[in-house]
Amino acid sequence: MRSEKRKKLEEKGWRVGSAKDFLGLTDQETAYIELRLKLAKGLRDRRTARGFSQTELAKAVQSSQSRVAKMEAGDPTVSIDLLVRSLLALGASNRELGRIIAHAE
Repeated sequence: MRSEKRKKLEEKGWRVGSAKDFLGLTDQETAYIELRLKLAKGLRDRRTARGFSQTELAKAVQSSQSRVAKMEAGDPTVSIDLLVRSLLALGASNRELGRIIAHAE
């Protein structure tokens, strides 16, 4: 959030914080969610870079297009296992998986 907007909100009595603060998440829960979101973004980036459609990726991992959309959106019903298997199906190496996980936003 821009500092100017934050300042205006705080002047009007609003408290500004993170999702961790708002939801009362532990450090472990926060790390797990961040991991899931990094894998989801990495999947979308790799799929588009490889020129795959969501439907083509779905066929490669024996799933559906709607499931791939959920994977890329970071839907909590999607397992991390499926995210990793999908990245591997797109040819990601262990090193590339490590880069995706280590990528700081």
